[in-house]
Amino acid sequence: MSKERPAPSLPHSRVRTFRQLIWRHYRENRRDLPWRKTRNPYRIFVSEIMLQQTQVERVSAKYGEFVRKFPDFRALAEAPLHEILSAWQGLGYNRRAVALKKAAMSVAAKFGGRLPSSETELLSLPGVGRYTASALIAFVFNKPSVFIETNIRRVFIHLFFEDREGVGDAEIVPLVRATLDDSAPRDWYYALMDYGVMLGKEVENPNRRSAHYRRQGPFEGSNRQARGMILRELLKKSVSSEREIARKLGLTPDAVARNIAALEKEGFIKRREGRILRVAT
Repeated sequence: MSKERPAPSLPHSRVRTFRQLIWRHYRENRRDLPWRKTRNPYRIFVSEIMLQQTQVERVSAKYGEFVRKFPDFRALAEAPLHEILSAWQGLGYNRRAVALKKAAMSVAAKFGGRLPSSETELLSLPGVGRYTASALIAFVFNKPSVFIETNIRRVFIHLFFEDREGVGDAEIVPLVRATLDDSAPRDWYYALMDYGVMLGKEVENPNRRSAHYRRQGPFEGSNRQARGMILRELLKKSVSSEREIARKLGLTPDAVARNIAALEKEGFIKRREGRILRVAT
């Protein structure tokens, strides 16, 4: 990440006007999301990992079932990985499920089953980077922290950089810090995100003017799609060899071999006597 620039000197009137705009929209249009209705650290943690690179609608469809099946850190830590992966199907980026189990094991072993509250300890958990750690500080503990995600970035580019291209996060972070409502950081970030969602529907995407904007490659026909298809079949125990997988999924032997190797390297599957087995621990 590029170095944060010095905080801008925003007039109090500009900060006040900005906050009033965001809070007013939130009061009238707040989204009804299940993880916003709980203060349970585990449930909020699960939602944050699920929401990484995944649309809210897909997470909403999976979240309730997942936290009922695995109700706390210890339950998730002790669950076989194949059960977690089965429950995860439909969310994509399956390595997050692996990281989630490892994080639960760490919380159970090192922190007595309670999510730590310090940034340093949160960053020690698998799958938790600076964004997620800062988001957890705000959403779980309702403490001021500074972070950016796609909807927050959209808000600041739209309202503070109207005529700019190539806006870097190093320019946005000081504005996030300067406008943060320390009295209610949890709801403030909910409000920012909801305003950003509205902008995504009402205006041409401001994030296209971000220096960090990257158009994602097509999913159809990608290795990511192939790995997901293969893993689903293995979780169903409907195939056990590369030849069966290629025949059932209509993939080339080369594509199957390449993606099986990737899944094995990432810890999703293992082989025994030439057979491909799903991960069971």
